[in-house]
Amino acid sequence: MMRRAMRFFRAEHQGRVRVGVIHEDRAVLLPEYVTDLVDVLQGLPDTLGLVTGTLDLRDAERVQPERLHLLSPIGRFRRDVLCTGWNYWDHFEEGRGRRSDASDKRPDAPAFFTKSPDVVIGPYDPIAFDPRLSHKWDYEAELVVIIGKAGRSIPASSAMDHVFGYCLANDVSARDLQRRHGGQWLKGKTIDGTMPLGPHVVVRDEVDLPQVRLECFVNGDKRQDALVAQMAFPLPELIAELSFGMTLRPGDVLLTGTPAGVGQSRTPPLYLKAGDAVVVRGTGLGELRNIVTQMDLYGESAIVIPEEAGG
Repeated sequence: MMRRAMRFFRAEHQGRVRVGVIHEDRAVLLPEYVTDLVDVLQGLPDTLGLVTGTLDLRDAERVQPERLHLLSPIGRFRRDVLCTGWNYWDHFEEGRGRRSDASDKRPDAPAFFTKSPDVVIGPYDPIAFDPRLSHKWDYEAELVVIIGKAGRSIPASSAMDHVFGYCLANDVSARDLQRRHGGQWLKGKTIDGTMPLGPHVVVRDEVDLPQVRLECFVNGDKRQDALVAQMAFPLPELIAELSFGMTLRPGDVLLTGTPAGVGQSRTPPLYLKAGDAVVVRGTGLGELRNIVTQMDLYGESAIVIPEEAGG
């Protein structure tokens, strides 16, 4: 019998999408009918034992992790990716005088928005980039929560019972599109193929959440560095507010906000460009490693995005 799995992954192996767990120095593959972590979280037959640590995997297929092409841990979404804005006060403060989409008064409750699932890419995949869509591509390192238990109007006191585990995301944002569309976040943060997610989902009890340090590097230059303990609205409060009158489901993906250091708030602003290497790290959660890569996102559009002066 195998000890409870700590890190779950989703990967392509020999032409098939497989789900597995990292055990010691090997990747243990689940049966082929399990094709998404959502299958485990929603209780696909025979997977409950994996979560509880009672499933016998002694005869399961094992491979070297480097033989796998890692995909995003969640690939089958029942709703948009759920996101949190302004959840580190240092990040809120660094934007004073730079944003036209909000007042400078600190919010009394979390700000939420969503992203289309088409933004999601694997932890090492290229980040799509097209300067015809935006002149201001920015990075945002974020802790991600994977919901494991359904609930509505969840009290903060029991919110953590609904968390299955954690991973990382880079919430790449087109700042000029945010302003172009009234200051709302949906359009500027929902460009196809721009949000790395992963590399693994680490189960909740194995993460010392307040001590998780989020870091973001661009071409080796550290741009962001903060502890999750610095969140303006801690995770139990986020879940309580988000679930207020709204059901959260197993497999829901929640981004929890980014710390200070984003490109638009620097003097002068430092935006991403083709060829940039971006690394997002989190204590105990691994890292995302992605290259900003020019692709055709513009297609046959006739929309012109003006290049503004300054940031």
